[in-house]
Amino acid sequence: GPPDPDAVLPGGTAGDNASSFQPRSRHPDKNKDPGAEDKFIQISKAYEILSNEEKRANFDRYGDAGESQGYSQHQQRQFHHFHEGFYFDESFFHFPFNSERRDTSDEKYLLHFSHYINEIVPDSFKKPYLIKITSDWCFSCIHIEPVWKEVAQELEALGVGIGVVHAGYERRLAHHLGAHSTPSILGLMNGKITFFHSAVSRENLRQFVENLLPGNLVEKITDKNYIRFLSNWKKENKPHVLLFDHMPVVPLLYKLTAFAYRDYLSFGYVYVGLRGTEELSSQYNINVYTPTLMIFKEHIDKPADVAQARDMKKQLIDDFLSQNKFLMAARLTNQRLFQELCPVKKSHRQRKHCVVLLTGEGDKFADAYEAFLTFAVANTKDTLRFAHIYNDRQPEFADALLMDEEKYRGKSAVVILERRNNAGKIAYKTLEEAWQGSNEDNFILLDLLDQLRTDPGLLSSETVLADLNDELAPMFLIRWFYSTLDYILDCWDSLFHSNWREMMPLLSLLFSALFILFGTVIVQAFSDSSDTRDSPASEKKDTTAKTEKNDTSFSKESNSRVPKKGFVEVTELTDINYNSNLVRLRPGHMNVVLILSNSTKTALLQKFALEVYTFTGSSSLHFSFLSLDKHREWLEYLLEFAQDAAPIPNQYDKHFLERDYTGYVLALNGHKKYFCLFKPHRSGDEGGTLGAGEDYNSSLHTEARGKSSCSPGSRSIKNKLHKLSFWMERLLEGSLQRFYIPSWPALD
Repeated sequence: GPPDPDAVLPGGTAGDNASSFQPRSRHPDKNKDPGAEDKFIQISKAYEILSNEEKRANFDRYGDAGESQGYSQHQQRQFHHFHEGFYFDESFFHFPFNSERRDTSDEKYLLHFSHYINEIVPDSFKKPYLIKITSDWCFSCIHIEPVWKEVAQELEALGVGIGVVHAGYERRLAHHLGAHSTPSILGLMNGKITFFHSAVSRENLRQFVENLLPGNLVEKITDKNYIRFLSNWKKENKPHVLLFDHMPVVPLLYKLTAFAYRDYLSFGYVYVGLRGTEELSSQYNINVYTPTLMIFKEHIDKPADVAQARDMKKQLIDDFLSQNKFLMAARLTNQRLFQELCPVKKSHRQRKHCVVLLTGEGDKFADAYEAFLTFAVANTKDTLRFAHIYNDRQPEFADALLMDEEKYRGKSAVVILERRNNAGKIAYKTLEEAWQGSNEDNFILLDLLDQLRTDPGLLSSETVLADLNDELAPMFLIRWFYSTLDYILDCWDSLFHSNWREMMPLLSLLFSALFILFGTVIVQAFSDSSDTRDSPASEKKDTTAKTEKNDTSFSKESNSRVPKKGFVEVTELTDINYNSNLVRLRPGHMNVVLILSNSTKTALLQKFALEVYTFTGSSSLHFSFLSLDKHREWLEYLLEFAQDAAPIPNQYDKHFLERDYTGYVLALNGHKKYFCLFKPHRSGDEGGTLGAGEDYNSSLHTEARGKSSCSPGSRSIKNKLHKLSFWMERLLEGSLQRFYIPSWPALD
């Protein structure tokens, strides 16, 4: 029958046949109901929407199809056609203008900060990751999108992890990765980030991923080295895998697999088309036209397992290798291997028992090991794992199970054990007698294993094992070397490829250090005094007290220093080094000069070195010697300023040519133009210093007369420098008299 005249169509939920429906309703003029007019308007609008496909679509999308919505839609269409005229259509640029047309190819690869830190970084130690940094309104991102999609699908099938970071929504992660521009592509392996800097192409991206992998993952195998390679199973404690293929280059899939299983297996590659592999191919009956994967364990004459396929897929290789990760009777070399071979039981059905041979190294134990290995090969089951251990390398493990019993000393023993928890608790049973590998031993062990299947209580003993020593861990120096090498390579790579924003703090620190260094050198160079600038005598007198105070404090500091060398460096004062060692000597520095002659040179230098050695720790003291035979006139001129108001000796003095100045020591301050004088020690003289009020002229006469009246052997040459060390202490204290001169004379 006809519909109810007062009925209202449901908004936006009409069926497919709703457009053919003709609404019939009483006109509001004929219907006196107060709500008739509103209902009539609603029915009319509903009919209008359902009869127009565009309005109907707008209503389904926006929930409204009124005049305002129609106006906005009209504007959107005009804007859309405007873009089409300028080739700016959103379908071409793949911009997410609305959710219906958004490209979802990258959504499954999107990374978040917590997901990256907790899952991606740990997983990068098993496989490399290729990560793209992108953002909205990035035209370069759109340009590389086709290549990225193709390479991402191809590499993901090979086992490479793929990730996408949207810099607009994951700014924290983008900053953590060091990506300050989009698009950026980087590789992540072993927790280390490496940026891609080449042109974005399929070949470059594949090569980039391949370069992330270590270069020694796969060894090239030929007839010359295959025996050595397969025989390393005992040293490395790993099965060895050989891939036979007709490709001259190792496939990337095989390298990625080798990286994922590098802790469990060693990998080799045989290029069957290469001359020098005929013997190897014939030995193992290889089909040169089909890729062949072989795994070798304790016996290298025949493979333990073989897989062949014209198209080697990742899943096939993973299944094959995961079933052959361990040797038939692997040696327990670390705690991780022990936990994987003998896992803790999670349920009765997952219970696994380990049969462990505790033995030693050398030919003495070879027969027992071979018999145990033969038994392991013949009785391989999912619930049984066989292993052996060297007692001398894991003494705590052996002592906990054998209790240091006399019957096992120097012999092998077999223990059946089951791990109960991760804290080291185990249940075990030890064979009553030592393992000799005889038929009787085999029957006893086989009988115990049969009983164990029905009676788990057979393992009646319990103990707690300490963690095993890591026998194959590299030495500390080797680990330190590789860590240092990685750090240097990272710095070198960052120097050329890092973003300048990251390099600015390092460059700022470097230039600041250089500026301080050169600034210090320049300031010190300009602060040095010139020999042409002579201070007025009055200024010297005014500043004498202040100078003495400063020198005293500085001297005490210098005197506290210990010698830096095991010898005293004494240079000869000549006309060549005169300016640098005296005239232009830096402020605060002094040159202690010993006066000697050719005949007394050796003896005086030895004594001089002994006396001043304790003062060589001061960097402000320099030590020299002056030849009296060459520079007597220079010394005589200098000594004139060290005497009182007494007649100056001249060449007519009868003692002029007889004066002996050997053993005199002068402390010369080149900057302040003064010196202190040490006079040689004489018999009965308590002091060896001059400059405290002593008559210098009379002392010279007395010394000359003493020399002429005394025999040469009456006084030792070395005694002239007696108590020089006490004089040096007074010099550093600043308590010696100072003799000032107007300028330093030339040393001709």
